[in-house]
Amino acid sequence: MKVINGQSLVITNNKNKPLYFFIKQLIDSLVCLCSLIILFPLLMMVAIFIKLDSPGPIFYKQERTGLNGKSFFILKFRTMQIDAEKNGPQWANLNDSRITRVGYFLRKYRIDEIPQFINIIRGEMSIIGPRPERSIFIKKFEKDIPDFRRRLQVKPGITGWAQINGGYEIDPKEKLELDLYYIHHFSILLDLKIILKSVPVILFAKGWR
Repeated sequence: MKVINGQSLVITNNKNKPLYFFIKQLIDSLVCLCSLIILFPLLMMVAIFIKLDSPGPIFYKQERTGLNGKSFFILKFRTMQIDAEKNGPQWANLNDSRITRVGYFLRKYRIDEIPQFINIIRGEMSIIGPRPERSIFIKKFEKDIPDFRRRLQVKPGITGWAQINGGYEIDPKEKLELDLYYIHHFSILLDLKIILKSVPVILFAKGWR
């Protein structure tokens, strides 16, 4: 057991499945590196459209909590106005007025998530895992769900068991239950199942905000 920011965290012994984690990290890095090279022309076009659509930077950086409570800065294409959080941290809502015109399209088809491939290559994230939350929200959820921090036992991901089984429509407690299911049952076959189920979610723009 480890204590992080005054909170206890039971850490999974990842050494129990060394081959799985080696293969997963290798696949993650190769897929993301190749994807960034192949998608480079598209990413350049996205960057231009973002700059033409609204004032502000192309990329959006935000501190998130990752494996074992370690903080990192997640990368995304900016999809909101630069003063989106002038009233304090908040989740995106359906038909959120803070979202730009280009941002609406990028979020709908998850294109805004592509820069997170850099986070994956750095080893901060994985393609598959619980979505990384902000520290402020983790502390908020822990007041009602003491075990919420157990989601930090594996690397956070772009897609995952909770994302394909509810996404934004589920509450934090349901999200925790689904994430813990993945943490207790992770395998190459389960990862493949999640990838296959993620494809229609992206193609048909399901559960986006």
